[in-house]
Amino acid sequence: MTVTLAAASEEFGRDLEENYATIARLVAEATAAGADLLALPEAALGGYLSSLGGRGDPSRPDSLPPAIRIDGPELARVRALAGDLVLVLGICEAAGTEAEPVRYNTAVALTRDAVLGVHRKVHQPLGEGMSYAAGDSFTAFDSPVGRLGLMICYDKAFPEGARTLALDGAEVVVCVSAWPAARTAAATDLAEDRWTKRFRLYDQARALENQVVWVASNQAGTFGRLRFVGSASVIGPGGEVLAETGTGPGLAIAAVDVTTELAAARRAMFALRDRRPDAYALDGRVIAEELVDA
Repeated sequence: MTVTLAAASEEFGRDLEENYATIARLVAEATAAGADLLALPEAALGGYLSSLGGRGDPSRPDSLPPAIRIDGPELARVRALAGDLVLVLGICEAAGTEAEPVRYNTAVALTRDAVLGVHRKVHQPLGEGMSYAAGDSFTAFDSPVGRLGLMICYDKAFPEGARTLALDGAEVVVCVSAWPAARTAAATDLAEDRWTKRFRLYDQARALENQVVWVASNQAGTFGRLRFVGSASVIGPGGEVLAETGTGPGLAIAAVDVTTELAAARRAMFALRDRRPDAYALDGRVIAEELVDA
């Protein structure tokens, strides 16, 4: 099954009307290029946090993105914009009750007809937990472009998440991000920034080690104290970069015969088949604190 996959590097801020206009433009560009799936960045509706590391004030409503319910009018409007695409985007999800509201950093896969899948960000960097509750699972689901898995930004720094999706049958993994450049010793050339290099390296490693097609979107430009690295890409199951945007705005678009590419990769290397789960068990030992202290 050949599908055309598109990943956006684009700037999204607080203004929802501007967000809708940007989404409509990107949908039109992706559709004109024959895309079947378009991945928008993390926080594409309402923008990301203005800072990390506890330097912002998440108690102020205007410092946080607008909270959006999965069944609310905002995503209904996005569904109306999606056309024939599978559209993946990030939101600040409103959950819980009016008396006890909860916010999640969430990725949603949808079509004009339905919401296909939802992922709540599991791994939270540098104070993000002050603004969002954490998700607790990685689950693949069926879609018009194959069995799909979702991740958000820092999730991809942990190999267990992507591996869980691959073992759940994911053929295509979409990772939406608001991945910033380094805060200290930042490179003048954003392409040479160490956090740009890590962003790209994680994408290729996760695709290769799980033998999946990887679609990575990201915020571009600046927001608050953050400068984003762009670098959207589509990566094959052998870790090869099929399309990329560079650090500026744009679309990375590639046509991939998913079934054929996965079969070829998995005939040449047996990363999933040859796993030895019995050798990986830690018997419940907690070692994270020891590693940090070291």
